[in-house]
Amino acid sequence: MTDSPTVPRRFPTQKRSEQTVQRILDAAGALLGRIPLEFVTTSRIAKEAGISIGALYRFYPDKQAIFDAVAVRHVQHFQTWLEIGVIQPMERDLKENLGGFNPSTFLANVIDTYIKYLDQNPDFRALALGRLISPGTKERQASPVTGLPALLKSFMLERLRIPNTPELDLMLRVVSEAGERLIAFAYEQPTRAGRDLVIEEMKRMLTGYLFVVPAR
Repeated sequence: MTDSPTVPRRFPTQKRSEQTVQRILDAAGALLGRIPLEFVTTSRIAKEAGISIGALYRFYPDKQAIFDAVAVRHVQHFQTWLEIGVIQPMERDLKENLGGFNPSTFLANVIDTYIKYLDQNPDFRALALGRLISPGTKERQASPVTGLPALLKSFMLERLRIPNTPELDLMLRVVSEAGERLIAFAYEQPTRAGRDLVIEEMKRMLTGYLFVVPAR
């Protein structure tokens, strides 16, 4: 069992409220990108957003709910990156030559796109690699049914004709969890070259697990 995903106190229904929520999330992201986590408080977020603390609490009960909302927004943005930069080009290639699919290249492109996104978004990097997303929200975003792996699963089912089985869902969960932990380990390396070596090893390991059927 996991905790329920954190949710806002209320959802914006008017343009002014939507703008307030965006200011809160933008402010939290800006602070996460430039100061240590322990100094990111609801008071600082409200001040950065240029709103009162009361206005912030109208929408979010605490900073964890804000962190989760920032993370979910980034996952949605990254999904767009993935669809445009990886999925759509691969689908065009498959229409011409299904037998030409290279799982190693495909998964490497997914991972490289994620690394690029982390590099360009330090606030999301702090949340994801620091394991600062609540268990419930993380579970939802990492689920093959409701989360980012659902995009990969859909591609595998529709384009690669891989059977939809509970084993596939488990494999996607394992790949998601292993990938998250190994990427965090890669970013702990003292040099960029060391980080890249870990990522290349991760690509080989996850490709072999996800796409190669082991001998029985």
